[in-house]
Amino acid sequence: LDIPAVNFIIHEIHCSRNIEVCCYCSESIPKSEMKNHIESEHVQVTCKCRMKIENSLLKDHEASACPLRPALCRYCDIQLTFKELLDHEVYCGARTELCGGCGRNIVVKDLQEHPRVCGQEVKQARGITPCLAITETISTASALS
Repeated sequence: LDIPAVNFIIHEIHCSRNIEVCCYCSESIPKSEMKNHIESEHVQVTCKCRMKIENSLLKDHEASACPLRPALCRYCDIQLTFKELLDHEVYCGARTELCGGCGRNIVVKDLQEHPRVCGQEVKQARGITPCLAITETISTASALS
């Protein structure tokens, strides 16, 4: 693309008079908007976790890095803060629930895997229907209705 030299010179003069490079982000900003740009994008704000961060980065921080962001327990679906989640899940996953198929108390963190192995060693001895068969029966019944 050939730009006449005169037009380019006029363009350069216009830019040097009206455009500045932001010292924080190196973005080219009209001089008339620089103060607003710095105040809206680069002013330091304090997150609820007390971390100081640029205003423009706050939403991303709150969504993915803030230790006080909301998080759900994978076992009980209670909402906690992210910093509380690990301790809560260790405690919550260590609880036990009674299996209706084999009658054993199963650690909550193992409940998803349990139907696959439920009652394998006791079903022949006691004639108990394992969880997997119960799960399949429920799935089949709900598919038919």
